[in-house]
Amino acid sequence: MKYASATYVEETRIGFVFLRTHTWQHHVLRVAINDLKRLVGDPSVSGGTLLDVGCGQGRSFRLLRDAFAPRRLIGLDADPHSVALSKAEAEREGIDATLLLGDCARIDLPDASVDVLFCHQTFHHLVEQERALDEFWRVLKPGGLLLFAESTKAYIDTWVIRWFFRHPMHVQKSADEYLAMLRQRGFVFEQANVSLPYLWWSRAKDFGLLERWGLKAPPPPGRREETLVNVAARKPLADA
Repeated sequence: MKYASATYVEETRIGFVFLRTHTWQHHVLRVAINDLKRLVGDPSVSGGTLLDVGCGQGRSFRLLRDAFAPRRLIGLDADPHSVALSKAEAEREGIDATLLLGDCARIDLPDASVDVLFCHQTFHHLVEQERALDEFWRVLKPGGLLLFAESTKAYIDTWVIRWFFRHPMHVQKSADEYLAMLRQRGFVFEQANVSLPYLWWSRAKDFGLLERWGLKAPPPPGRREETLVNVAARKPLADA
């Protein structure tokens, strides 16, 4: 079956298998969702419609349900095999999820129909990033929340990631460039809504081994190439 996007970059076989593992769910998805929930602040998000764009194989569904208790959960992915696995994952977890086969640059949902849009490790896969961001804006309700968690060019453009995964390298961005892109589209957020995790698995040069062994201290923000950026951004109540 064909992919639902002409610009979809097919994952490697090893990458596809990795996205089903406990390591991915526990050390990557869980950590990101917990951090994004913290960045939202008070009052916390609960209820409404939550759209998981690039939902992959559905390993985020249980974590999103537990963190945000959406009344409706929608998963979107361009890969038909991933959508089928997401459906099976939702059934296994007892989650009533709606699965859509589609492209982030052309989302088959009405305007202002989504309360929370979760975009985790998906945006850097997208060739049509500006169009995708326009679609995020369109489907979000005024006051809606974009939970955006991405790896930066500093991480994607490393030998280990190039070896095991496929990405469109010409669209990769730094943390500052992603933040500027969101602001330019009209999303609003403060510094308290942004985090720059420097997690061991994102440190492809040494995986933070020297720091974990106590042989050196991690470099502080501003003196390192950021590998990850997490943002809890809102679409303003008055659509700009």
